[in-house]
Amino acid sequence: MFTGLIEGVGTLAARDTRGGDARLRIHAGTLPFEGVALGESISVNGVCLTVIAFDETGFEADASNETLSLTTLGQLPVGRAVNLERAMRPNDRLGGHLVSGHVDGVGRVLDVREDARAQRWRFAAPKPLSKYIAQKGSICVDGVSLTVNGVGDEGFDVALIPHTVSHTAFSQTRVGDAVNLEVDLVARYVERLLSAKEGA
Repeated sequence: MFTGLIEGVGTLAARDTRGGDARLRIHAGTLPFEGVALGESISVNGVCLTVIAFDETGFEADASNETLSLTTLGQLPVGRAVNLERAMRPNDRLGGHLVSGHVDGVGRVLDVREDARAQRWRFAAPKPLSKYIAQKGSICVDGVSLTVNGVGDEGFDVALIPHTVSHTAFSQTRVGDAVNLEVDLVARYVERLLSAKEGA
């Protein structure tokens, strides 16, 4: 599990295609990397990946064909900045919201506008995810926990404060770019509970 609070910005250093899937090499960049261990989970742009090798500069992870096809990691250009977060520990503060690292769909940046010192970002979201996105609810975009400011027919919008822009890969994200989306886990569980109750 993750919190959606980005710990560092790295880069996709390499994507080595291997029989239909791929091994990714991630430069750790500004991610605190002390004590990294084989088998630990690290969120890369919101995708939970398992460390299979590492050195002082970064780590490697295998990405399945499903991961590559259902997230942006299959098409992300080598050299592109990525948001990084190591898995939360039981005694960590939950400053964002509970994030599983299991991407629900790929959205797209529709618009970015200045809003005082902040920026207003608008994202397109796949239609099946719309019912899980609520005003003032939480959503994870490329691994970043954000509060939904508004919901429309095309998608949703959020406000990014200067700190968020400067300390995440959003500083290099542009209109038209694809982004990984994970909806709030609570919304999914509520839906499941209600559907089970109706079935009973």
